[in-house]
Amino acid sequence: MRKRMASIGCTFLLLACLVGVVSVRTEAEELPVIDHSYLTHETESVGEVLRNTRGEDLMTGYSKVRSLGNGMLYAGGSTIAAHIVEKVGVAVMVERALEGDTVWEFYDGWQSFHENTDRIASNKKMSVESGYYYRVRCIHSANNDVSSSFTNGVYVE
Repeated sequence: MRKRMASIGCTFLLLACLVGVVSVRTEAEELPVIDHSYLTHETESVGEVLRNTRGEDLMTGYSKVRSLGNGMLYAGGSTIAAHIVEKVGVAVMVERALEGDTVWEFYDGWQSFHENTDRIASNKKMSVESGYYYRVRCIHSANNDVSSSFTNGVYVE
């Protein structure tokens, strides 16, 4: 009798775990997407250069966006070379969209370059309009190697 009760208990526990996993996956799949970026209500999102787009000079790159609340946004990017290169750079583009849009709209952008080094980072704290999703898209370069990264969209209230 005890073995049967233990077996029934384990079965219910397994079913509860499966229901929890299915509901989490369903929520993630229901998020709106524009150009491969989910529109989220998270406060921060980080994107990374895809592994297959690096060359012999470019090691990796990151883009980051963070909602600071009250219409403030942190946006930036960084590039890391595999070794010291003649020129390393990052171009940062801030884009925005409303829920229901099908494309991102350019909002702001800048670029930075350093010579004879293996890394660069550039970021800004900026005032933005509330009610939009914002994402950061970066172009990373190390000598002639170029790649890109992008974040998900974060909502700014």
